[in-house]
Amino acid sequence: MSVGFIGLGHYVPPKIVTNKDLEKIVDTSDEWIRTRTGIEERRIAEDDMNTSDMAYLSAVDALKDANLTAEDIDLILVATVTPDMPFPSVSCMIQERLGAIRAAAMDVSAACSGFMYAISTAKQFVESKTYKNILVVGVEKLSKITDWSDRSTCVLFGDGAGAAVIGEVSEGRGILSYELGSDGTGGKHLYQNSDDYLVMNGREVFKFAVRKMPEASVNVIEKAGLKKEDVDYLIPHQANIRIMEAARQRLDISEDRMNQSIKKYGNTSAASIAIALSESVKDGHIKDDDIVVLVGFGGGLTWGSIALRWGK
Repeated sequence: MSVGFIGLGHYVPPKIVTNKDLEKIVDTSDEWIRTRTGIEERRIAEDDMNTSDMAYLSAVDALKDANLTAEDIDLILVATVTPDMPFPSVSCMIQERLGAIRAAAMDVSAACSGFMYAISTAKQFVESKTYKNILVVGVEKLSKITDWSDRSTCVLFGDGAGAAVIGEVSEGRGILSYELGSDGTGGKHLYQNSDDYLVMNGREVFKFAVRKMPEASVNVIEKAGLKKEDVDYLIPHQANIRIMEAARQRLDISEDRMNQSIKKYGNTSAASIAIALSESVKDGHIKDDDIVVLVGFGGGLTWGSIALRWGK
């Protein structure tokens, strides 16, 4: 059985916060942020918009794209580290709101790698014929755990959600291979502190990411029995343009074949790859039978990569 993406959707809040806006809050500059991160602006959810609200809106978009109803969904997996509350899970909240009465539901916590972990988990359930259609959502409201007085982190993050429906696709298409990994010894470099704020040792996370992103990209291609020259499009986690460039250069693909939504959304953690994939397909950058590599890293420390042949 070939398992892949049969529907995609995403949602980002309408409020835009530019680098110029942040100049008024902390000691930074538009030039400093752009040259070091690649970020020009980010979306920030209003106080009355919860993580589950964004997850729901992206899920509705994905179900429509898959031409399915909520009752067709057997399982809901939500990747997030910023749920509305510790419990009930975001997945249960959107299960109720969607009316997905047949669906089991659970959240997955692997920070920015969460969408990759959830997609890989969904693949197993479909392959084993346990479930037929699985809704996977990557969603974050990072603004609520951002210390807006910390100039080293507040310039990086944004809010948003991306969703996918995973199911059986035509032979030869879909997910070809994946790799997941973790290194708990690095957990101290990216975490949420007792004040509920995100804390990051940027230097150490950068060192980890520029090593793991390219490595995981190559590994997943080799596992799929492919070569670097077979890759048509790269969707890296949108964390930092320099880290993204390390993966692109390792795969030796041109700049126009890598998604760079980081410019307008910043780092949306578990939503990052999900939003980028949805946009890239809907904008026509990814076409049927294209070989696509998804790769990300996150707190934990964790990483994950997927090679796929696009198409239903």
